[in-house]
Amino acid sequence: MLRIEGVSAAIAGVQVLRSVSLGLTSGKTTILIGRNGAGKTTTLRAIMGLLPVQGGSVRIDGEEIGTTPAYRRAAQGIGYAPEDRRLVPEFSVEDNILLPALALALPGPERKRRLDEVYALLPQLHTMRKRPGGGVSGGQGKMVALGRALMVARTALLLDEPFQGLAPALALEYARTLGELRRNRADLAILVTESTPALLNAIADETLQIERGEIS
Repeated sequence: MLRIEGVSAAIAGVQVLRSVSLGLTSGKTTILIGRNGAGKTTTLRAIMGLLPVQGGSVRIDGEEIGTTPAYRRAAQGIGYAPEDRRLVPEFSVEDNILLPALALALPGPERKRRLDEVYALLPQLHTMRKRPGGGVSGGQGKMVALGRALMVARTALLLDEPFQGLAPALALEYARTLGELRRNRADLAILVTESTPALLNAIADETLQIERGEIS
């Protein structure tokens, strides 16, 4: 599946990751917990190729992808929902969800099939599909970002601080959605970063702690 070994990375000359290793397995959910600044987001960005690594390896099904561009990693089935959502405000919710599938030039029937899967899992997105991305709340934007990531997540799904800033009711709904996703997508490996992972206890198969760029 997806594995990183001995990955180190720096941002603006400051060492953030120090020989980080972890592995993801199909059908399993891994939780990476740590305080702000511990290296959670940097770990996901390193996996996605959004940040150059100084050393170590990133492999998917045994194939080294450490120098593969980020868009190619999406093409290999890795979906990523960043903490800050990064929606295109002028695009509709549905267009935001479809963006990665369009970027990968997926055929129309396959785009529709995947979109239908997203709407079945997240019916609230279907309800607001015509609203502009800039017109949704922060919590709703998290759901849109999840739907967008699921359009390409065939192998692994990376979620960065998905519960941060969510109202309690929406946080419970998000947790329920992840539980449903686990039941319906046994082929998918999930990695979630969180500062306070209480809502994920019921679906966590493995919990890792990161502190000062090192996993214990």
